[in-house]
Amino acid sequence: MNRQARARVVRQSASWCLGYPDAQLIERVPLLRTALAEQAVTSLDALLEQLEQLPVGELQRRYVDVFDLSRRHALYLSYWTDGDTRRRGQVLAAFKQRYRDSGFHVDTRGELPDYLPLVLEFAAIADPDAGEALLREYRRSLELLRIGLEEDGTPYAGVVAAVCATLPGPSPVDRAAVQAMAGGPPVETVGLEPFDPRLLPMAGKR
Repeated sequence: MNRQARARVVRQSASWCLGYPDAQLIERVPLLRTALAEQAVTSLDALLEQLEQLPVGELQRRYVDVFDLSRRHALYLSYWTDGDTRRRGQVLAAFKQRYRDSGFHVDTRGELPDYLPLVLEFAAIADPDAGEALLREYRRSLELLRIGLEEDGTPYAGVVAAVCATLPGPSPVDRAAVQAMAGGPPVETVGLEPFDPRLLPMAGKR
């Protein structure tokens, strides 16, 4: 099984699933199920079942509860490393520069450039190599997000776990093991409280 193709499918699927749920996401569930099944990926099944069974309003309420009302589940990668410090502005500028260097026009849709669904779509569609480098650099942010979601019993945990599984090596078992991971910036500023062509691209080549 082609590792890069699998990673790109997982990352695009996770990008959609980690965004605010709406009617368009519900319509995409059959496509997501087919693409993920072809890559033998099951980690997103719990969330896909929820998307199929619950009304949009309830899905949106749960999403807000998980991501907007808890700093334990921040979807902004540099927030785990820099919080709301002055240095974070430089880090966000570096994200933008990575996107410019790729040669693709990346539409942030009003989000900060370190927003995980945006980074995942960049890694799936625009520049897989540069996108994977970003995900590896912020691996510890991803793992802390995963751990927080797992501890709180939300199906979004499986989505982030699937993303972590696209990166080299096993996921750490706890926060102490995350801190012991080699490389990358310090973490836990906030945490303690061939590609399937049917997955539509976000950005076009300049």
